[in-house]
Amino acid sequence: MRDHPTTLWLTAALVVAAVGRGLPAADWLVVHLVLLGAVTHAVMVWSTHFAQALLKTPPTLDGRRQQGRRLALLLLGSALVVVGVPAGWWPVTVAGATCAATAVTWHGVQLWRRLRSALPGRFRITIRYYVAAAACMPVGATFGVLLAREPADPWHARLVVAHSLTMVLGWLGLTVTGTLVTLWPTMLRTRMDDRAETLARQALPLLLVSLAGAVTASLADARPLTSAALMAYAVGLLWWGRALLAPARRSAPRRFATVSAAAALVWLVVTVVGVAVLVIASPGWAAVGEQYDRVAAALAVGFALQLVLAALSHLVPSVLGGGPSAVRAGLAWFERGAPFRVVVLNAAILLWLLPLPAPTRAAAAVSVCLAVASFLPLVGLSVRDSVRARKAAAGVAAGPQPRVPLPDKPFWSSPQIPVALSVVALAVAGSLGIQSDSGSASAVDVRPTGHTTTVHVVADAMRFSPSTISVPLGDRLVVELTNLDRTTTHDLVLDIGLRTPRLAPGASARIDAGVVSRSVEGWCSVVGHRQMGMVLHVLVVGAPTAEGGPTARHDAMATSPGTREMVGGTAPSGQPAMDPGFSAYDPVLAPLTATRTHRVTLTVEEREQEVAPGTWQRRWTYNGTSPGPTLHGSVGDVFEVTLVNHGTMGHSIDFHAGSRAPDDVMRTVPPGGSLTYRFTATRTGIWMYHCATMPMTAHISAGLFGAVVIEPPDLPAVDRSYLLVQSEAYLGAGTAKGSASEVDAAKARADTPDVVSFNGTADQYDTHPLAATVGERVRFWVLDAGPNRPTSFHVVGAQFDAVWVEGAWLLRPGSAGGSQSLSLGASQGGFVETVFTEAGHYSFVDHVMADAERGARGTVVVRP
Repeated sequence: MRDHPTTLWLTAALVVAAVGRGLPAADWLVVHLVLLGAVTHAVMVWSTHFAQALLKTPPTLDGRRQQGRRLALLLLGSALVVVGVPAGWWPVTVAGATCAATAVTWHGVQLWRRLRSALPGRFRITIRYYVAAAACMPVGATFGVLLAREPADPWHARLVVAHSLTMVLGWLGLTVTGTLVTLWPTMLRTRMDDRAETLARQALPLLLVSLAGAVTASLADARPLTSAALMAYAVGLLWWGRALLAPARRSAPRRFATVSAAAALVWLVVTVVGVAVLVIASPGWAAVGEQYDRVAAALAVGFALQLVLAALSHLVPSVLGGGPSAVRAGLAWFERGAPFRVVVLNAAILLWLLPLPAPTRAAAAVSVCLAVASFLPLVGLSVRDSVRARKAAAGVAAGPQPRVPLPDKPFWSSPQIPVALSVVALAVAGSLGIQSDSGSASAVDVRPTGHTTTVHVVADAMRFSPSTISVPLGDRLVVELTNLDRTTTHDLVLDIGLRTPRLAPGASARIDAGVVSRSVEGWCSVVGHRQMGMVLHVLVVGAPTAEGGPTARHDAMATSPGTREMVGGTAPSGQPAMDPGFSAYDPVLAPLTATRTHRVTLTVEEREQEVAPGTWQRRWTYNGTSPGPTLHGSVGDVFEVTLVNHGTMGHSIDFHAGSRAPDDVMRTVPPGGSLTYRFTATRTGIWMYHCATMPMTAHISAGLFGAVVIEPPDLPAVDRSYLLVQSEAYLGAGTAKGSASEVDAAKARADTPDVVSFNGTADQYDTHPLAATVGERVRFWVLDAGPNRPTSFHVVGAQFDAVWVEGAWLLRPGSAGGSQSLSLGASQGGFVETVFTEAGHYSFVDHVMADAERGARGTVVVRP
């Protein structure tokens, strides 16, 4: 059946909700697996089915093969979006949104063709609803693509509102209202209101105009107009909804499909009005964005998902057919525990929306997941029994035929309802007990005061303000965090196991810490930010002091310099093997070209890199390598560099080869942002470029550095030219492939490296040696990227007869003197030259021997 993808999307959403909370953007992922995945697929399938049933157009007009291609394109697009957005891969997101929007546009065109080809008849207005809905989807997808670039507030919140309104009220809402005109009385098994078609025709213009007005006003920063337009949309829903009342009076909803559909429509109206109130009552768009996740949940689960479950429970047995007995057999399964499931689902959604403690809302979310999960096996059982009944009616043996009577009593008189309410109440009570325990790290019995202390905390300039909070013992603590830093992301982690998501500039989030019984410490978990002072202290007034309090815990948890054994510096005779897929960084400096204007894009990416044999670190890179690409030119060349940040925090770039005011070109770019850095090379040298975002010790040692070689105009030619960039790596706890940690900022600040390497990986040039031939002149360009340690570059068994450091010759070729090493401080560079007179294996090392033993070494194989 073509509804299999709907079931698969729902299953994926349940899996993420249950076990995927550590995934990036997990809440976003759950909502979009439901709406973009399950619900959108169902809308495509069933609106095509209803269009064919109402218009009676020939099947050849839009055959099943074409429909299958559209659904496949939608499936591809949805999959790309749900991968691209959490991963921060904007091109993948754009490709996915384009595929999905194309599929829906194609769907809308085919509906329009059906409408034009059909004979005059009733309820053509339903197809017009479908066409209007399909026109909304590409607009909403465009807003979603722009959101994936993570713009700062106020645009972020305004785009969230515009995107959600267009997709939910436009693409989904119009499809639903168009369908229920005819489907609702069919589900109730009664005749429809005589005014149904007229009311639907009258409501459509109001719904479209109010939706367009709400979206336009939100983008134009007109919150009162946005609110007014949403209220107008609610009026349109109520006007249209009058057509549903008469059938409901004649045949009261008493089955799962009709009760769930009615509840879904209530959630639609309530959330539309709720958004209107939220927009007008909030002090600004940032405040709207802070509360919007709850609205999204109500729309996704209360309205859209619940309506899809209702429709599927009615349509799957009906479309399978096979006569009344087969349909009845299929429908009966969906009535198993229906009152219990409906009450638990809707009560849990209501609890999740209320300002309750975090464990209570978590219990509500689990209840929602269980209620939805219970529906999925019923679909399979319904199909099985429908098929068996159809075969039995045709005289084919099909196994036992269970008889499950359909309900004939009022839904709300079921004894399952008080049981459901009791289960929800027990879940709430249990969560409150968990909440009481989670706020306490001691055996102190704390009596809740019933008072809530709400504190507004601002993250800016590597500080929390206020940095210390005092809370009376027994108070419930709520921390509302706003990131006012314009350049980078921040979050807040509390040592009682609670945390906010990482917040883009201008975004906000809240932590409900519950009743506190001891002092608590919080910090920003973005690498290096805690070490720079982003620490929050929560002091409980009246709590007894004890050993092992927050400060002692912090000290015990901190990584102390020197406590970790050096990794990756083992001797070549016993070192671990490189990963089979390892490819050494190419050390050859490519020759100059005739190009005088160099246009380069440097994209910040986060990826795992083998920094020593068998030792991995999650690196921050320019274009996927550390060091980044080498830029090579001459004095007078122009370099136009576009920096694109695909990382999860703010990054920047600083070119030592250029002379520019840092204010603009070296500014920190937030995730998804970009800038263009243009400079003219005016002086020769081997120059460093690196991320200048604080703390620079962390950002540079994490991999964000590279070299710019500006050659002197009179530089003699050589036979071979190599470039070696020395740097340090400071490893976190995880060093295994697939689970590697990011840079340990505390070690970087303390200058206690685990690995020192040439071109990003220790010992790589032992297993992938450099090459030379006897009699060749070889030039070694060397840059010390640091960020902390100096280098003394030496080739064992060779003498240098040319030395050039920081733009000046110390020793020219042909002179009588010689040099044994090239000494450089952090960010300095130069080159040395030698001619190998004998074949053999020549080790090159940093003669700061501790660093050579940490991995700053390699081999030149000289052949005859």
